[in-house]
Amino acid sequence: ALLVAGLFTWASVRHAESAGFLSDDVVALAGFALAFLPLPFWVAAVQARARGAMGIVAALRDAVQDYPALFSESWGMVMRSAAAWVFTGLVWAVIWLSDALLGIVGLGLMDLVLDLDPVPWLITGGVLGLALAVVTEMDFLSPQLLLRLLRLLVVPVLAVMAVFLLALPLRGLSGLFGDVSVALTLLAMAGAAATLVSSAVDQGDAEAVASPLIRRATQGLALLLPLPAAVAAYVIWLRVDQYGWTPDRVFAATAAAVALGYGLSYAAAVLRGAGWMARVRRANVAMAVLLATVAGLWLTPVLNAERIAAASQVARYEDGRGSLANLDLIAIDRWGRAGEAARARLAALAEAPGGEALAQKLADYPQGAGGPLQADDTARVLADLVALMPLQPAGATATRDMLLAAIPAEELRGWLEACRAPLANGRPGCVFVVADLWADQPGEEAIVLLRDLGGYVRYEGLGMVDGMVQRRAVLAVSGQMPDLVAGAALIAQFQDAPPPVAIAPLNQIGAGAAGLVLMP
Repeated sequence: ALLVAGLFTWASVRHAESAGFLSDDVVALAGFALAFLPLPFWVAAVQARARGAMGIVAALRDAVQDYPALFSESWGMVMRSAAAWVFTGLVWAVIWLSDALLGIVGLGLMDLVLDLDPVPWLITGGVLGLALAVVTEMDFLSPQLLLRLLRLLVVPVLAVMAVFLLALPLRGLSGLFGDVSVALTLLAMAGAAATLVSSAVDQGDAEAVASPLIRRATQGLALLLPLPAAVAAYVIWLRVDQYGWTPDRVFAATAAAVALGYGLSYAAAVLRGAGWMARVRRANVAMAVLLATVAGLWLTPVLNAERIAAASQVARYEDGRGSLANLDLIAIDRWGRAGEAARARLAALAEAPGGEALAQKLADYPQGAGGPLQADDTARVLADLVALMPLQPAGATATRDMLLAAIPAEELRGWLEACRAPLANGRPGCVFVVADLWADQPGEEAIVLLRDLGGYVRYEGLGMVDGMVQRRAVLAVSGQMPDLVAGAALIAQFQDAPPPVAIAPLNQIGAGAAGLVLMP
């Protein structure tokens, strides 16, 4: 606890204010990993000391070699945590049900609970802690049920991964490479595969999976594991080569390196023949130590993602690899003291001959522009969005301006950030499409497509009813909204030309607004 707290404190000096530091989800993830990954080693070391008098260093050395203890303690922690969270969810379900019951007689319980900000946190934390205390006292909470259920997923996951890898060259690589969200999907799949392999080999050969089919599938999964990790690494490299480092890309690259470590060690264990399960277990120990080390380094200057990103963006602008249009000053402002240093360097460059355009952009986006908007910032955000967001058809400016005028400035800034996150082809990650979509209303409506930094596409529907701008949900006739690669392709398609407007193949029962529609 002291080590993690100390590293957190050290990492916090990257930002002048605590809010910027605490908003970094990756820092929280690194702290979580650093706090929990060493615990099985520590428990095994305590058990080793209890078996015989020895120093802590010798006990830790014995713990590293005691894979059954490490395995059982790790999965025991998972089971206890899962059970505690399930109980916490049940308590909240009881609270909601009690509120519904008391509401019948006019007594409101949830209002009392939710009106005070700390109360939900106190309930959740108190119940979770109580549940953890109870399940920790139980000696019979075994992870074997979970491990056996996970083994049933080995064959389906192997099939999915094999189909993906076979289809990859046939479908072409242009639609996949260059998108960090694709890399994160691949890394998540690699992590799931590594978990399934570990569950199958268990803590020893006697407890390992006995089914010949699942055992062979486990070997196949271990052999395929390096491939999605390598594809993810290549995707990230292409993105960095195009646009430089950002904190998200530093995290993705680090995760890809860890995934490659797991994949290569697992594949090598299988390729060496007999005894492959024992080698997988030794690899798990080594990778756990490595992962905890990486998590610790993330909280030190060695892996300061903001500093790496800020230096990369400034260097790319200086040597001409990065354009002024792609220099995201609002994002740089979120990178703490490293962002401040980058701002200072850019200000110095703006004072040099030929730096007039940079100086104008620095003036348009003063430091802190990413904070709460002031009254005079709204017009600037709207103007920047209109200049950057593609419009289809290009002449529908009056409808666009009328609808955008009703959107809050803070939300428009979010739309602007989505537009500034480029597609794989370098074009803005958004499009504003105007069409006559409501047959019973005069005028035109609009659908806005926005791609966020994670690659997910958000759809906003806008129209006028009785002179007021209305927000409506956007649905696909098929029921499945395009997302990730398909969503990005749809944005690019709509940017190229105005999409055709067709009559939806739907009828309704009933008349007018009270009619019912069965979605196909």
